[in-house]
Amino acid sequence: MDHAVKNNADRKIFYIIIGFSLFDLLLHFYTNAFASYGFFRDELYYLACAKHLDIGYVDQPPLSIYILALSKAVFGESLFALRLIPAIVSALTIYFIGKIVLEFNGGSTAVIAALVSVVLCPVFLGMNTFYSMNTFVWFFWSLAFYFIIRLIKTDDKKYWLPLGLVAGLALLNKIDFLWFGAGLALGMIFTPERKYFRMKEPYIAAATALIIFSPFIVWNFTHNFAHIEFIRNATSLKYSSTTRLDFVITLLKDNGPSTFPVMLAGIYFLFFHTEGKKFRLGGYIFLITFLILIINEHSKAEYLSPLSTLLFPAGGIIVEKLSLIKNLRWLKYAVPAFLFIGGVFLIPLALPIMPVQKFIQYEKLLGIKSASSEAHKLNDLPQFYADMFGWKNMASSVSKVYTTLSPKEQKHTVVFARNYGEAGAIDFYRKYFPLPPVICPHNSYWYWNDCDTTKNILIIIGGSKTDNQKYLNFVREAGVIQSKYSIPYENNLTIFIGWGLKVPIKVIWNRIRFFI
Repeated sequence: MDHAVKNNADRKIFYIIIGFSLFDLLLHFYTNAFASYGFFRDELYYLACAKHLDIGYVDQPPLSIYILALSKAVFGESLFALRLIPAIVSALTIYFIGKIVLEFNGGSTAVIAALVSVVLCPVFLGMNTFYSMNTFVWFFWSLAFYFIIRLIKTDDKKYWLPLGLVAGLALLNKIDFLWFGAGLALGMIFTPERKYFRMKEPYIAAATALIIFSPFIVWNFTHNFAHIEFIRNATSLKYSSTTRLDFVITLLKDNGPSTFPVMLAGIYFLFFHTEGKKFRLGGYIFLITFLILIINEHSKAEYLSPLSTLLFPAGGIIVEKLSLIKNLRWLKYAVPAFLFIGGVFLIPLALPIMPVQKFIQYEKLLGIKSASSEAHKLNDLPQFYADMFGWKNMASSVSKVYTTLSPKEQKHTVVFARNYGEAGAIDFYRKYFPLPPVICPHNSYWYWNDCDTTKNILIIIGGSKTDNQKYLNFVREAGVIQSKYSIPYENNLTIFIGWGLKVPIKVIWNRIRFFI
């Protein structure tokens, strides 16, 4: 009888986990099919990267680009097809977070508390709204935590190898998984897991991760450590206005204020609870990652968000244990309700499910001011949404200028774009509008210019006539790019046509390169 009851309970919990995963999947499917605003700036760049497959890129390792190239070949390049992988990966992440709760011996209350937290977590929803390397970050961190917890529970050394495989893939996706590695190594020193330092399995796992990650290391050696330059510039320039206080405030906003008590409960479980202290290695990974990011004054709060894949399950356990106390049984229903109400109001801030005018009204109703993580001036929309507007119109406007040239001139024309978003838009919409090739000095686009000396007519997006005349003998204004909702620095851009380079293109190219 007891065995039958347990089987029924396990089946119920499994259905709960599957239900949350399917809800998340369908929420993204609906958004992508019926409510999306448009291609995100970075998506256009990643699509361009997928046409230039390599073992590394200035701003990222190559794994997500190879997955994108495969996805393109199978599903195509429509907005829904592009965002199909993020939707699926998001659902899989929720499934493994549910599995982590079960490894903590949690029941249905713990699972519901943890999964409501993650499903409605704004940063998690936002990360999976569009295609990028970030869509895989939470997935790899959840897998890594799952294997660590299995290792601690079973004391079975076989879990080191899959952990090494996951670590290698996570690094080949984004190098911030190095923080996980630092937390794991230092955390082992302070926990009973230090015994593994005397065994070969952790070193085999580390070697496995290094081998998988090695293509990107090789790429950096052969490209003057371009990724290091990118990180240095991003920290000192793009995120220079971010302070430690900003980090903490944004962390609360990104994860949703209602989930903060669950995260605190998760920290308590891992460090202080009798049953949870067994897993405090995971707590040390959180603590050390937090310290690394807070010591670096200009860290983005989203870098810490993957730790929620551990804190939400751990916090769910505390919610469940409190709800078993006679006078606190109401928490079983109150906490999920509180998390749901607190999270559902924030969905439109992370998923573009509202018509844009209604979203602007909704944001004002909530008293929220549009924000940018890169200190850009904004109008009605936050940077996250503004970067989904204007790209097709930009390509169309440039195309109109291009078609004013004679067929002979068109053969010698290229578009000069100042950033990878503009360049990606020209590249992507060439199949819809008559457009020439594009060159751009920003990030990996800098490497893709073959400096063809026959291309001596430039259609230039933005800048000033005076600046453009520094490199060209003749420059004239030919059009204006306007987009109501785009980020302001991409709106009201003048389109110039320039002839006669004053300096060889190779010399100019070295002067204007920027990795950020």
